[in-house]
Amino acid sequence: MSENAPTLSDVAAHAGVSLATASRALNGSTRTVNPALQERVLASASALGYSPNIQAQAVARGTSNVVALVVGDIADPYFASIASGVIRVADERGLIVTITATGPYAGEASVAREQAALTALRGQRPRAVVLAGSRVVRRVAGNDAVPGAADPLGGAGANVAVIGGGAPEHRSIAVDNHGGAAALAHELLALGYGDFAVVAGPEELVTVRDRVDGFRSVVPSAAVAHAEFSRAGGHSAMAELLRSGARPECVFAVSDVMAIGAMAALREAGIAPGEQIAVAGFDDIPLVADVTPALTSVSLPLAEIGARALELALAEEPAADLPPVSAEVRVRASTPRR
Repeated sequence: MSENAPTLSDVAAHAGVSLATASRALNGSTRTVNPALQERVLASASALGYSPNIQAQAVARGTSNVVALVVGDIADPYFASIASGVIRVADERGLIVTITATGPYAGEASVAREQAALTALRGQRPRAVVLAGSRVVRRVAGNDAVPGAADPLGGAGANVAVIGGGAPEHRSIAVDNHGGAAALAHELLALGYGDFAVVAGPEELVTVRDRVDGFRSVVPSAAVAHAEFSRAGGHSAMAELLRSGARPECVFAVSDVMAIGAMAALREAGIAPGEQIAVAGFDDIPLVADVTPALTSVSLPLAEIGARALELALAEEPAADLPPVSAEVRVRASTPRR
């Protein structure tokens, strides 16, 4: 017997069975094992302190008890809230969640990282995959913008669910980003604001495009500044607007973390957010009610979105034409009535 950690070969020898029989008994298989032999193999594994190889189990069964969640910036509370919903449903189903983060969006490098992560996951045979990173708007002939990306799972999308649009080859949880941003613009107009600027992430992201287009469908005169889709990006975009001499009455940031960065840039410039320049965000992550001033935002049920996404990925026959997840405007102190 090996002096190192016991192997499957050690278990087979101890139980007096073939390596194939030991593998089927411990890792599971479409081929059944005689109950007496299986009991003998399990007893040998226990006596030797053998731990089954999870990857081998997945290969033998064609799947595993693991579900994979692929997110963008793990530091963004938006993704943490979605993850909480995924984890809740996984726990209810007796499944384990692994999380892979591809980092803040950085163009083609981020797309490549996501595809590499998904290709690696395919080899691990997860029960389901939830994609929570934003899709990219692709350019095609004639410069028309269409959502979509290469399918790193080779079209085998039955156990993959994507949050948001831009991946028609997979099951999707649609989010009404356009409608939520338009509703926010109407609310801000009703509060007395008329001069707007938009702080946005990269324009090729589907989520960014939808939120900017929704807002500007109501206030087409709003100037737009693009930057990294992060707190740092919100800070740099706001600082650039101020350097250009812009002093809008209200700034709409297409995510709450960008809004928080924009508020920090305003303070550094000696401008009081909510008093001299109003600020609004999108997502309604939990901490925005606690910042000063409390941030007006478009609320999404993020944990529920994560839960729905995993349920959709696991479903044998999902319901067709699921309605988009609706958004609700939450007005707070950062946008006082003028």
